[in-house]
Amino acid sequence: MSARQTIRAATTLSGVGLHLGRECRLTFVPAAPESGIRFRRVDLEGAPETQALAAHAIESERRTQLGDGVGGLHTVEHVLAAIAGLEIDDILIEMDAAEPPILDGSAQPFFAALQEAGVVAHGGRVRELRIKESLRVVDGESVYVVYPSDTLDLEVVIDFAHPMIGEQRGRWTVTPASFGAELAGARTFGFLREVESLRARGLIQGASMDNAVVLDETGVVGTTVRWPDEFVRHKALDCVGDLALAGKRVKARIVATKPSHRGTVTLVRELLAHAHREGQVLGIEEIMKVLPHRYPFLLVDRILEIEENKRIVGIKNVTVNEPFFQGHFPGHPVMPGVLIVEAMAQVGGMLLMGTVDDPDSKVVYFMSLDNVKFRKPVRPGDQIRFEVDMLQVRGKVCRIRGVAKVDGVVVCEGEMAAMVRDR
Repeated sequence: MSARQTIRAATTLSGVGLHLGRECRLTFVPAAPESGIRFRRVDLEGAPETQALAAHAIESERRTQLGDGVGGLHTVEHVLAAIAGLEIDDILIEMDAAEPPILDGSAQPFFAALQEAGVVAHGGRVRELRIKESLRVVDGESVYVVYPSDTLDLEVVIDFAHPMIGEQRGRWTVTPASFGAELAGARTFGFLREVESLRARGLIQGASMDNAVVLDETGVVGTTVRWPDEFVRHKALDCVGDLALAGKRVKARIVATKPSHRGTVTLVRELLAHAHREGQVLGIEEIMKVLPHRYPFLLVDRILEIEENKRIVGIKNVTVNEPFFQGHFPGHPVMPGVLIVEAMAQVGGMLLMGTVDDPDSKVVYFMSLDNVKFRKPVRPGDQIRFEVDMLQVRGKVCRIRGVAKVDGVVVCEGEMAAMVRDR
């Protein structure tokens, strides 16, 4: 699979936000491999960051919102659409206000700025969200039917009782080229009859005919459409942006009828849950059939995902009853860093043993540790999630890279070399 991507250089755009109507300076910044898509509020004390994930999305009207209160991020869908459309996996978005600039009402200015900054591969493994069986998700009037696919194939249907729109449908296989040519320039749209009501509710404070397609009862006011079906294209653009909240590149055929921001976020959550249910899950009994370790040195409780010869995810539940807490910092229980690394190695061992024939007669010996870093203490009550990737395999020797996280925050990371030998 291809390497993850970021941008070569930082780039900045400025303008007024669509709903809040405040000026915002937005800067796209290159990010480290595996860091994902993150927003940083540089106008707030401590510059808090929010990961662009469905887990952080909250219900809001006419937009996609991450978080709430002072640190909330509003109307992020066009920014995310440009990022996802270019298949950028790791990027930091710095903003000095709660809402990105609306610019011309489409994703094209963001898309062009990112292209000019340069999209570059920078290592790490691309994460994809795939399903093996079809599923159907309904949220109000929004209906989504999803099928397995090796690409993001998006079919969108909308229906508005307006002479310029009516029923429109379109289908696109979303790639950087097709997104840039066919979807990125489609602008947000709204109806003149709704303006007063929306503004009374604190919405569209920054809207104008320069950043939206406005329709009266018979047609478009003050502009011309870029495509006759610009309206369904914009809905498809919004879907691409909201799908980015999967935190992975979505590979599926999606038929979306009357999609909404809330509906697509619900779809993302269902896709993640569906993919998890389809994944291979190994309990402690299965783990003990593979690893030679036993209490008190078996430090893996469950394997959540296995991508053969590529990646594995496992968990360790840390309790105050662990035997090492009796002698390690009594009165201030902290899991020893070497045991975090050992647990990571055991998860990696489960991956390695899946690459060999007759694993019952084999054992894994670790040969070296490199670039090991401890980021944060692990305490009783924490659940450690280990994500281990295969970097290289040469004969019986391989290299892996592991990251340990608690509540999504990295607590330890490192690289290891190991060899599979006869037991």
